[in-house]
Amino acid sequence: MNSNHPNKTILALSLPLSALIIFVSAVGLFTHDFYFRETPNWQAQSLGQDMIDMFFIVPCLLISAIAAYRNSQTANMIWGGVVLYLTYTFVLYCFNVHFNKLFVVYCFCLGLSFYSLMFFLFTYQQHYKTTSANKPATRFIGIYFIIIAVLFYFLWLSEIIPAIVQDTIPKSLADTGLFTNGVQVIDLAVILPAIFITGVFLLQQKPFGSMLTPVILSFFILMDITIGVLAWVMKIKGVESNLIITVIMGVLALISLALLIWYLRGVKQLDPVNL
Repeated sequence: MNSNHPNKTILALSLPLSALIIFVSAVGLFTHDFYFRETPNWQAQSLGQDMIDMFFIVPCLLISAIAAYRNSQTANMIWGGVVLYLTYTFVLYCFNVHFNKLFVVYCFCLGLSFYSLMFFLFTYQQHYKTTSANKPATRFIGIYFIIIAVLFYFLWLSEIIPAIVQDTIPKSLADTGLFTNGVQVIDLAVILPAIFITGVFLLQQKPFGSMLTPVILSFFILMDITIGVLAWVMKIKGVESNLIITVIMGVLALISLALLIWYLRGVKQLDPVNL
């Protein structure tokens, strides 16, 4: 592995990002009433997200980065899913948390996460070739992605459209006290189209689809676990929540994990090129 190997950059990006996330999470968790400007619903979710970031996401980031540094292509792809998750998460911190003393640090975390994702997307295709010999897994996951994207469009729009027609605010938005639902914004504008397009690419056996599949499945696992834990934290904090969501998200996380393992078993990992 020469000095220009991209996996060294993965580690170099991950170390400061991990340190910043730990700092942000520690301040949020251990500073009394740090989120005092938020509604009880959003306070519980913010504290839950800090807990998840510190004790789950940071270890995932560091372990995948270290394994990628040691030339694991699988870890490289999983790392892409982790930084996608962090980009998503810190967009919400930046836009859906009231201005506080960590605002600039939120921006730095978002910037590092976003450019880490861009680094992954631009360098992975240059330095690796990934193909899958598991045609049943490829077809199944492609269809699965398309179905998930369509279902979530219907889920979000079933809440948004009636509110628009009746000129009211959706209950979930009123509970958080936010101007708009950042999760719906990112999903409708970016994530769901990306999932749908990846599904189509998989069915067409395009290399870009093969590259993005482990990234999206890793993102699914992290996001499903997060939603499940947040529902549990809200229940503990006395905020209206349904623990059935925790169970459903746990099942979805296991499904995504099974699909990721199934897919990776058929991936032909070729030697790095152009190093």
